[in-house]
Amino acid sequence: MQLGEIGNPDAVPHGKPLDGVRILAAEQMQALPFATQLLARLGADVVKVEHPVHGESGRGSTPAMTDPEGRSVGATFLRNNFNKRSLGLDLRSDAGRDLFLRLVPRFDVVADNFKPGTMARFGLGFDDIAAAHPGAVVMSISGFGNTGDSPYQDWPAYNSIVEAMSGIYDYMRPPDGPPRVNPMGAVADITAGLFAVIGILAALRHREATGLGQYIDLAMFDTTVALADLVVNFQSLGIPRNPVPAHFVITPVRCSDGYVVLQFVREHQFERLADLVGHPEWKDDPRFAERTGWGLHLADVILPAIEAWADGRTRVEIADALAAANLVAGPSHTPEEVVADPHLEARNMVVAMPRTDGVEPPVLVPGNPLKMSRVAEGPEKRMPWVGEHTAEILATELGLDADELARLRSEGVITD
Repeated sequence: MQLGEIGNPDAVPHGKPLDGVRILAAEQMQALPFATQLLARLGADVVKVEHPVHGESGRGSTPAMTDPEGRSVGATFLRNNFNKRSLGLDLRSDAGRDLFLRLVPRFDVVADNFKPGTMARFGLGFDDIAAAHPGAVVMSISGFGNTGDSPYQDWPAYNSIVEAMSGIYDYMRPPDGPPRVNPMGAVADITAGLFAVIGILAALRHREATGLGQYIDLAMFDTTVALADLVVNFQSLGIPRNPVPAHFVITPVRCSDGYVVLQFVREHQFERLADLVGHPEWKDDPRFAERTGWGLHLADVILPAIEAWADGRTRVEIADALAAANLVAGPSHTPEEVVADPHLEARNMVVAMPRTDGVEPPVLVPGNPLKMSRVAEGPEKRMPWVGEHTAEILATELGLDADELARLRSEGVITD
């Protein structure tokens, strides 16, 4: 899908579910920007507040491209900021804080993902925002929350820190080795972002019923523990970390062109596998009378037999054969295969944005996985340059004239 294209065009007359919802987001990096991008794709008007000179910290990530002014635009920013407007505003200045508070009553949601206490120190905490706009839904995302008595409240946090603290790294750690950290990117950030969307939508619905705004305090540690739910649950049931022997099998299977990942967790699935790979005798083998036998004999019996059966066949052929037997498997794709995958193309799940620095291949970001029959997809708009919409926003929302904008610009309060 290209920028500006529309998926499901027949749904355009129905509008989008969040048309009219307005979000003022003092945001950086991934957790909150991921959330507000999803809300923007659903129709919300998102104004992104960032430093007036260098923008938010995600712009400094790598790899990167350059914008038309030659400034770096990092990958974290590129994939989390479609369909937003940028307000370049220095919140450390008195004038910047005043402008922010004057904007607050114009928005339904005010959100940040700074270290706990940062917005309060700016004079922009929940009490300050609620005084300016009692109906505001205020959202804060941080590592360990802005409220309560967490012993970690003053700790800064990145994605991998709260993932480690959730116990999931240790749960999957080899008995004789260190944990494998950050196994698949910013999962904790994205999880927090998804919970943020749920919280914001719930609070807006609650406001419809009660007329009241409220504060949503989201701790990434909490949301990651919720994601890694088996850690707490299995511990309470007496199942040790990384149990051996396993009561289920998740294994790669070598094919002629790579690997398929196969998973079976129930007896009837093991029986189907035994028949498919030509070993029906496994169904009566006492070694496999209990599920623990699958893990004990995976390496010496089961996997060699599966790979002998798979020898010379491609990943797709193997996945097709396993699926035909109602077994759960899929190819382990390379990144190049993911971006060219026909399923993702058919469902508009890869969005291409032309680069602005003379490099031919476009920047690719994931599309919106929410497919709604009465909501059109797109048109997607590129991410904003630093402060690109500052003058437009301040003139439209607060009535600032050209002279006042020029003064604020000369004082370093804003940029555009």
